[in-house]
Amino acid sequence: MNRVILMGRLTRDPEVRYSQGERAMAIARYTLAVDRRGRSRSQEGGDQSADFIPCVAFDRAGEFAEKYFRQGMRVLISGRIQTGSYVNRDGQKVYTTEVIIDDQEFADSKGAASDMGGYQNAGGYQQPAQAQRPVPSSAIGDGFMNIPDGVEDEGLPFN
Repeated sequence: MNRVILMGRLTRDPEVRYSQGERAMAIARYTLAVDRRGRSRSQEGGDQSADFIPCVAFDRAGEFAEKYFRQGMRVLISGRIQTGSYVNRDGQKVYTTEVIIDDQEFADSKGAASDMGGYQNAGGYQQPAQAQRPVPSSAIGDGFMNIPDGVEDEGLPFN
């Protein structure tokens, strides 16, 4: 079985091209910086503590990536690993490995995703300071509204 699930941050905005032919199809390429689990390698000897995984999304998934994904966003993808090779201009054989995406989605909250301006450091991937936004007086810290005392559960619009 060839199945991979990754969560990481986009190292830059997706690069999107469209195929030729009767039905043009979006082909989005982007790289995910995926943190390694465990101790930071920088503490052990200076090696990188993330892997940079090339990913490819086709058709509607490619259009979605073009429209919504930006550098620094944390995304969750699933797909399959595909390997290949080609001969470059110098006559050398080059081997490739990339993830062909089946599913992709946001891994941050909408508030964190709308505050992407602070993600310019390609090596650090640290969370930016949250922008100060006014909070509605009826909302509590997690974004849900307070329900006043005395309201019965049967009157709420969900089960």
